[in-house]
Amino acid sequence: MIRVFGSVCPVVVLLLVSSALNAQTTDKPTASATPLANAHAHNDYEHLRPLLDALDQGFTSIEADVFLVEGQLLVAHNFADVSKERTLEKLYLQPLQELASENQGRVYKDGPTVTLLVDIKTNGGAAYAALHDLLKQYASLISVTYDGVYTENAVTVIISGDRPIQEIEDSKPRRVGIDGRVVDLDSDKPAALLPLISDNWTSHFRYRGVGTMPDAEREKLHDMVRRAHAKGRRIRFWATPENPVLWKELKDAGVDLIGTDDLAKLSMFLRT
Repeated sequence: MIRVFGSVCPVVVLLLVSSALNAQTTDKPTASATPLANAHAHNDYEHLRPLLDALDQGFTSIEADVFLVEGQLLVAHNFADVSKERTLEKLYLQPLQELASENQGRVYKDGPTVTLLVDIKTNGGAAYAALHDLLKQYASLISVTYDGVYTENAVTVIISGDRPIQEIEDSKPRRVGIDGRVVDLDSDKPAALLPLISDNWTSHFRYRGVGTMPDAEREKLHDMVRRAHAKGRRIRFWATPENPVLWKELKDAGVDLIGTDDLAKLSMFLRT
């Protein structure tokens, strides 16, 4: 603390108060940007302000990895990084609920449903059971299938990672969908149950956004997109390079969600 003649400097006090007020303002959830239908925040929780940074850039799909620890769903990429303060509820569900309450039932006012992709890292069955109970507390926020009828709400939750598929299918009501893989492209499961196809880009394509994409790989990509859309599903790939040339190929092919760790870079690409 800086002191002048034995007392706290008034300028320093003013700066500290101003800094505290700015921190409070910064942490308040806002969704004033124009929403970007194709923008997916990969490992969103690793940003300085989880969820909030993505919403400031207009992202409509957010990814959070979770571990079940003592009944709590804690957000982290590695178990060693879990913290009891960083719960899925605190970082994501509570601020999303606040926004939906302010914006007449949507995260972005008059905007689309926002996807919350929950990647269960381990112990899928128990983690899903905890999530199922948690989502009951946010019934008005979360899209739901009840007696075979799907109702879209402000947030659509999709389970990736360690997916307890049978438990999800048996849920009544069901407030989550399943993140499928390329092998599920021709599945006859309902789109509300299997709304998304996701897979590792490097497992299916050699192209990394340098030079011209080979015709055979471009046709393969377009075919995957066509097959997903024919079943009413969206499609995305992870492990794609942070490369606008590759992003353009994805966009031109109709890939629904383009993932990134560089929020501002993808936002600028999609807006221009």
